[in-house]
Amino acid sequence: MSEENKNIDGVVLPAFYGVKAGMTRVFDKSGNHVPVTVIKLIPNFISQVKTKQKDGYEAYQIAYNEKRERLINKPTQGQLKKANIQNKMSRFSEIPVSDVTTENLGKPIALTEFKPEIYTDVTGISKGKGFQGVIKRYNFSGGPAAHGSHFHRTTGSIGNRATPGKVFAGKKMPGHMGNKKQTIQNILVHEVNLEKGYMLLRGSVPGSKNSIVKIVKATKK
Repeated sequence: MSEENKNIDGVVLPAFYGVKAGMTRVFDKSGNHVPVTVIKLIPNFISQVKTKQKDGYEAYQIAYNEKRERLINKPTQGQLKKANIQNKMSRFSEIPVSDVTTENLGKPIALTEFKPEIYTDVTGISKGKGFQGVIKRYNFSGGPAAHGSHFHRTTGSIGNRATPGKVFAGKKMPGHMGNKKQTIQNILVHEVNLEKGYMLLRGSVPGSKNSIVKIVKATKK
């Protein structure tokens, strides 16, 4: 078993972190073409245990995204050493869990609960599109394309005369598009290969290639 797949046995949690490797296509048993997103399975370890007595709530802090030792600062290395984690992880996140136990400190996250045909919610940072107008950003229709028209791709009216005499907050206007946390719900797991270290999710998920995504068991299924 490879170094990156030591997380297949361990503590069962409703979420884990992976890497979006890209998209491809597969064919189902009926020969239908199915677009899928490839998720690279990376090690996830429990680096800290949050308890009600000490922290006021219960959760596990998860360490992931392994890097070279020279890229990890001393405080982070000390935290990993305290949790008895040999891998040099660079990112940490919390997963709320009831009935936590300190015995799980340093253990890997098991992926046995994420099986084909179950639904998941995937969270990632969407691709940045830069500064965009309202037509691309909000799918506005725009104005006439005729040469005499002076209204093609502009915003249009944004106010209401002297009353109220202001532009309301949240008005759809040009601005920064993308590069924000986004969650897509009810994405079906098509295939899980723990030996080769990948998972196939039907359809697309937020994020660019090689970005970190959070995969959670669906809350509305």
